[in-house]
Amino acid sequence: MAYEYDRFEREEGGGSFLMGLLAGTVLGAGLGMLFAPKSGSELRSQIGNQIADQTGRLRDVADQTYAQATEKVSQMVDRGRDAYDRARSSVGSMASAGTTGSTPSGTNPASGSTGSAGSSYNA
Repeated sequence: MAYEYDRFEREEGGGSFLMGLLAGTVLGAGLGMLFAPKSGSELRSQIGNQIADQTGRLRDVADQTYAQATEKVSQMVDRGRDAYDRARSSVGSMASAGTTGSTPSGTNPASGSTGSAGSSYNA
């Protein structure tokens, strides 16, 4: 019994539960409308109106999401361009000053001696 409780607690089945709940709600609403005491033409017009309303809401949400995503991408592109421009100007200023941004080749800044890049350390 305790094993089953732990197993259900660890499972990440919340998404499938919500999808089942949503599908059941839609199915129940549809069956309720079909069995309601209305004439066929009234029912069809009501269903058409509800579909049009839901389609409009979905379109509005999609437009808002698209606008937000476009804004975020634009911000990321601007940040990338700024970083590129800063790096380019930094490299350009180092090139004009004659520096490489690192220690001269063959020197060890700790000891001040020259040596090869792969040499072993002798104490």
